[in-house]
Amino acid sequence: MTAGNTVTRAQLKTPSAAAIAGLLFSCLLIIAFWLFRISIPADPQEPGSWLHASSDDVAIALNLVPFAGISFLWFIGVLRDRLGQREDRFFATVFFGSGLLFLAMLFLAAGVVGGLLIAFAAKPDELIGSATFHFARAAVYVTVNVYLVKMAGVFMITTSTIALYTGIAPRWLALLGYALALLLLFGSYYISWSFFVFPVWVFLVSLSILVDNFRRDTSDSAPKP
Repeated sequence: MTAGNTVTRAQLKTPSAAAIAGLLFSCLLIIAFWLFRISIPADPQEPGSWLHASSDDVAIALNLVPFAGISFLWFIGVLRDRLGQREDRFFATVFFGSGLLFLAMLFLAAGVVGGLLIAFAAKPDELIGSATFHFARAAVYVTVNVYLVKMAGVFMITTSTIALYTGIAPRWLALLGYALALLLLFGSYYISWSFFVFPVWVFLVSLSILVDNFRRDTSDSAPKP
């Protein structure tokens, strides 16, 4: 391996890469969730009138979701590489598995909503109020508000535990992750804004890692007495 390749790999392994990926994921997902929230009524039994007025906003949100997913995969990968030999197999499995399940259900929900938009464009009068629409709408509602946010909660618990043992994030942020994860696990079905909790927490973790890395770089570059 050449010296140039060694330097490049060392740069890729810095916590800055994970922090930037986490910040990008958080921002994209918050924007996408916000567009969904203002465009689609919270009531899963509504007939679908939002398709007439809000299809464009929903389409924008759907286009943001894949990029958010790519950023999240990068965030997971760089964090695991950062942990290296300190990574516990049990927590690594739950950490990686819950992250992948979260992404799978996010993409599944986005795919169903995208299918509704395509079906509406083809036959708008037949779709609104139909049994097909109500089934798809209910499937998205349950997937997001029950299963997706609970996998996010599991991811937060394992990440917080890893942070406590390895110090990749402040202790208060790990404890906050436990509290917010419990909220997602037991209250997500009753709180309509609960899906915002996860990207906001990832944003805080990523920002903390980025600030800590900046301080270390500043300390290392300071002249020694």
